[in-house]
Amino acid sequence: MLHAIDNGQPVPAERIAPFADSRALLRDPAALRARFAADGYLFLPGALPVDAVAAARAEVAARLFEVDELEAPPAAAIASGRSRRSAPGFDRGAFWESVSTGPRLRALSHGDALRTILGTVLGAEPIAHDFIFLRAAARGRATGIHYDHPFFGHATENVVTTWVPLGDVPLAEGPLFVVEGSNRFDDLIAAMRQLDIVKAPEKKAAYAMTAVEFARSRGTRLLTADFRAGDVLLLGMFTAHGAFDNVSPANRVRLSFDIRYQPAHEPRDGRYFGARPGGTTGAGYAELNGARPLLEAWHVR
Repeated sequence: MLHAIDNGQPVPAERIAPFADSRALLRDPAALRARFAADGYLFLPGALPVDAVAAARAEVAARLFEVDELEAPPAAAIASGRSRRSAPGFDRGAFWESVSTGPRLRALSHGDALRTILGTVLGAEPIAHDFIFLRAAARGRATGIHYDHPFFGHATENVVTTWVPLGDVPLAEGPLFVVEGSNRFDDLIAAMRQLDIVKAPEKKAAYAMTAVEFARSRGTRLLTADFRAGDVLLLGMFTAHGAFDNVSPANRVRLSFDIRYQPAHEPRDGRYFGARPGGTTGAGYAELNGARPLLEAWHVR
């Protein structure tokens, strides 16, 4: 049985279920694309080389250790409760950009393994956004339910969010979940097509209700997994998702990244491409929660 925490409360058994395993369909591109169209997501356990994931994790953890945010050994990702990023004059954006462009992380996020998977899913030559969303979620952090289209779907809607845990991420550490059937919530999708969070910053992309409340209101379930190193989760622009509470008893930080792929021949959103992409708001890597010290409490809803 899956056990997860949403907004400080256990998720009821009737509101949580495991992802469908689609890795076998990688050998059948047509069936894989049909599954993606039907479900709005693809869970591909063990699809990435574990050694490449471990190398990226070690690289990111070493940088967080460098600013005193992790205890030794850094790869264990245990939060220290300290941070040099809080010092006056520390350039948080520049630091997070340097971590996000690390060679081992980029070898995974833009490497052949993911490119091959995304090329199969898209049925076209894929290209990855240059801007990567590296996440370091400490205990107490979570992400509310949202769709990705208001952020990434303006140049083309044929964009795939690719979420990769950097190491094992059990349910206690707040992995991603998908709202089952949310790619068919036509009323919500119509509203998402009209929302641009840059032009209307007063509007929130995340829904105000908790994940369980949202699932109950739609008569559906939250799909998730105890993620292992090498797993990949793919999401369409119109698939609602979020992340459960990190309640790690060991005070472990959830390390992960998400990146977007699209067909190389389709229009590109300039905010996410180039040598120094500006990101959603134009502030670059400084706009990301990952740029904030781990000891700063936040709970995105």
